[in-house]
Amino acid sequence: MKLVTAYIRPECLGPVKQKLYASGLYSMSVTNILGSGRQKGYVEMYRGVATEVTLLKKVRIELCLHDEEVQTAIKAISGGAATGHEGDGIIYVVDVIESHRIRTGGSL
Repeated sequence: MKLVTAYIRPECLGPVKQKLYASGLYSMSVTNILGSGRQKGYVEMYRGVATEVTLLKKVRIELCLHDEEVQTAIKAISGGAATGHEGDGIIYVVDVIESHRIRTGGSL
């Protein structure tokens, strides 16, 4: 099994969910986060004072998938989140050594 973690723009969550659902991938966790990367941030004027915003709003999506579903998830996330601009996001894939379902105590 693999854990797929994607950091995307908040406005891309709807299209990414649609692509994942169309691919038959329904189990996911979604978290609103703040972070910085290559996009770095921007300067904004508030009441005449320049304020540097370095932590940008992002959405973190996590899916725990069987190995054969990983490429489908990557294509769906990339397809829904790509705008062609810096800050579109990033996808990480890591091995899941063990998992247990709380209700039944069995493994996934």
